[in-house]
Formats: sequence, structure tokens, C-alpha cells
Amino acid sequence: MLSRRALTGALLAALVASASGEATAYADGGKVVCNERGLCRVVADDTVSTPGQAGGDQQASDSSAAKPKCYDSLVGNQKVACYLKGYGYWANGRNCYFQQADPQPAAGDPRWEGHDPAAGAVYDAYCPDNPNMTSQWFAQPPAGGTAVDPAVLALEAVKKMTLRGPDIANPRAAGTYTVGVPTWMWVNQSATTYGPQSASATAGAVTVTATAKVSKIVWRMGDGATVTCTGPGTVYAASAGMGESPTCGHLYTTTSANADSGKYQVTATSTWTIDWQVTAGGGETGQLTEIQQTQTQVAIGELQVVR
Repeated sequence: MLSRRALTGALLAALVASASGEATAYADGGKVVCNERGLCRVVADDTVSTPGQAGGDQQASDSSAAKPKCYDSLVGNQKVACYLKGYGYWANGRNCYFQQADPQPAAGDPRWEGHDPAAGAVYDAYCPDNPNMTSQWFAQPPAGGTAVDPAVLALEAVKKMTLRGPDIANPRAAGTYTVGVPTWMWVNQSATTYGPQSASATAGAVTVTATAKVSKIVWRMGDGATVTCTGPGTVYAASAGMGESPTCGHLYTTTSANADSGKYQVTATSTWTIDWQVTAGGGETGQLTEIQQTQTQVAIGELQVVR
């Protein structure tokens, strides 16, 4: 993945910024949009990449249907995230996130509400429906939705990965290719440019492991053609002569003489499919998608006939 600020940090920044409705925080390659109840989604910015370098912006989208059943009873039982890092666990019925204050207030502090510190604990509170409530004393930990939202942990796991755009091996910017002769496209494979690559994130007793691998590469060839390849492509061998690639190729029918700089701009866009599962503390699964791209240029000339 290209360098980026922590998705979770952006998520929480957006959450803190929102008093009502939705708030947006920007992360490299996209933005995290959250409402005040901790439900967030990642939205991609317009993709921009550096010619000839692996990179580009990314989009991560959560397609999981398995969500913990935590709800806000003051807003028509609206579904909320069961866990927010930095805020704690949602308590159904109390309609707040709680986490035990650390350190605990000194004895006699008003937050003890007159109770003996030995008789319970003070919890920091985040209540979307009551922003004036910032803490509460409990003799026992507040009951309610205490499950960790695995979708949030999945995003944290993805944040730990380095997922880049395709490492284009062919066509090469330094190469010269010919009209009417099949062009073979292929990419070099590594954990960061093709996968597979795995990472895990943990909160409480729940651990989510995500595994990412490129599922397809869409090539925009610069002459108006688009080619979709579901694999890395086949490396050309001299024994193939002027034959077509068996897995990923294109036939140019016009030269690049009239293109900018006399070369076609070729863009390879990879789709990373990221499958995640709860490997400790539950059995939920889901899938994320990330988009990365790389650009290069290719010169296409006329076939020279020697007489």
C-alpha cells in the first residue's frame, strides 16, 4: 500500500469532529466518512498515480454483511458500531460508549458521584445523543453490546499492509513495439505488488486476519482499448515468435506518432481483493477491495520492411 495516515486515526478524527450528521476525515488515497454513532465507510478520492512508479490512490470498501447487533434505542434502534478504539464498547439501553477511565479519578472527585472508589469504577463515556455526558460511575462494568466490530479491525489490518500498484515488466518504457505485432503484457509478482500478503489486528479478545491478493488488472492501452487480465500475464519467450499472449495481450493497429511525446500512455490498474476473518473471538468474515494503479509509456512504430 502506498504510504498513508492510519485509517483508524482518520476514522476517529471524523467521529470526534461530528456532532450530528456525517463528518469526513482524509487519509492518503481516500477519506473516511463517519456518522456520530461510529458507522464509517471509506470513500476513494480521484485516483492519481506517478508515471512509471507503483502507487496511486486506493479505495477500501466493506462488503461484509456480518455485523454485531448493537443499537441506539433513542434513534429507532439504529445500528451502531459495537466497539470504537479509543472510546470503548457500546452499551445497549444506555446508548453510550464506555471504557474504564485510566487513571481512575482521585477519591472525592465529583466523577465518583459520591461513591467509594473501592465500590466500583469510573468510566469515560461518549454518548452521541447526550454530548454533555462524559463519564459515569458503575459498580459493575456496564452491560450491553460488548462485541468488537470486526469490520473496524479489518481496516486496521489493511492499514498495516503495503499494497502497491502493478510492477509493470512489459510493455517497457524503453522498448519499441510494432503495429500489427501482438504486445504481451505481464507484471512482476511480489507480496507488495501482487500478493498474497496478510496482516492482523486485535482489540480485546478479538483478532481479525486479512489476506490481500490482486484479483485482476485492467490495462488501458492508450489507443482507446482496455484489456482485463485475471492473472499476472505470461512472460514472452522467443519461441512464441509473433504469436499472441495466451493470457494477457493487445494488438496495436495504429502507431503512437500522433500521441503526446510520440508514445501511448499505458495505465495498469490492479484490484486487490482482501478477505478477512475473525481468527479469535468469533467467526465473522468479510471482504474489502483496494484499487492501485501504475502508468508507463510505450512507443508503437511501423513495421520496417527491408528490401
